[in-house]
Amino acid sequence: MSVGVKADSLQQHTSHRRRGVTGLLATATGLCVANLYYGQPLLDAIARGLHTSSSTAALLITLTQAGYAAGLLLLLPLGDLVDRAKFVPLMSLTTAVALAVMAIAPSAPLFLAAAAVAGTGASTAQVLVPFATELAPAHHRGRVVGTMAMGLLLGSVLARTVAGYLADLAGWRTVYGAAAVAMGVLALVLRLRMPVVTSSTRIGYGALLASTFRIIRREPVLRVRMALGGLSFAGFSVLWTALTMLLSGSPYHYSMGTIGLFGLLGVVGSLVARPVGSLTDRGRGGLLTTLSCLLLALSWVVLFFGNHHIAPVIIGAALFTLAVQGLQVANQSRIYQLDSGALSRVNSAYMTAYFIGGAMGSGLTGAVYGRGAWTGVCVLGLILGVLTVVAWAFGSRADRRRPTPAHT
Repeated sequence: MSVGVKADSLQQHTSHRRRGVTGLLATATGLCVANLYYGQPLLDAIARGLHTSSSTAALLITLTQAGYAAGLLLLLPLGDLVDRAKFVPLMSLTTAVALAVMAIAPSAPLFLAAAAVAGTGASTAQVLVPFATELAPAHHRGRVVGTMAMGLLLGSVLARTVAGYLADLAGWRTVYGAAAVAMGVLALVLRLRMPVVTSSTRIGYGALLASTFRIIRREPVLRVRMALGGLSFAGFSVLWTALTMLLSGSPYHYSMGTIGLFGLLGVVGSLVARPVGSLTDRGRGGLLTTLSCLLLALSWVVLFFGNHHIAPVIIGAALFTLAVQGLQVANQSRIYQLDSGALSRVNSAYMTAYFIGGAMGSGLTGAVYGRGAWTGVCVLGLILGVLTVVAWAFGSRADRRRPTPAHT
């Protein structure tokens, strides 16, 4: 009797500790990814503060995103090779230093160089997602992915709002100073709290990167999910790039502060992340993928009526964000069922495709909006949504296959 009680107590303690670590890692992912978005509402103030042009200040967004892409491609695979309990705090500390330089930089070149480093450091968030998944038992991995996705989304959504209000109170440099302090504290906490998980991978860095491409070639499940992720994030970029153009022009003429509040619609997606993850744990990932793909396409039909009425914009954007987040959780839950010794490389491949899709969506939006305004954007979004449905229709059979053991 006493042995059983002790066993139950130990199991509850272990479960509680695991949830605590997952919560910490989810918070860390949100803080890391927020560094990509602080600058978006601050560009005019940064241009004035550094005595430079608006176009030069806008390079902040380009360089942080470029740094993030480089981190996904070149640093994320290291999660399979090094001790992440040391690697992640080191990357967080490096990011803190870069943010501190941005806060005190006297000139645009130094500010932008530090921004590129901070963007690279933001990719640390994607090292933490597979790490948290590895720590979880197999039957809870979907829920953990949902929790981590919730942290990521809240970080990206709330960063803009926090930056705007803090800049109004104390200036734009305070935003980066506060972010630097937050990342420094995070580095210390992670160094003290992150569990040590020894990697079994024993290959060189070049071979590590090459093996990522071999995994893509070998795993049809990964290729399918990369296509779905890239197409969905392309549509996401189309929506949120064009939405600013729509709401700042006729008939709305909203202020930038009001437009920024629309970003809070992303909270809708964060609220469903954990429930969606729990459903994938119960084997409903395929159904969730189907429903998410269909909703990605159908939401653009609602958004089409946003030219003259704000309600379709709010409803359509909320539905679209819900679908993107549901698909993201389903995608990552599925790919983390692949080779458990290569999850960082699997995530690197997936997130690189995801990011490429987003970049393509942003690039197409300007040209399409210039010719077809909001109607043209909705047609573009609908095409991307239909392509997502088609990709899943052809790829779902391959996705149901059990992955073969990997040799990386």
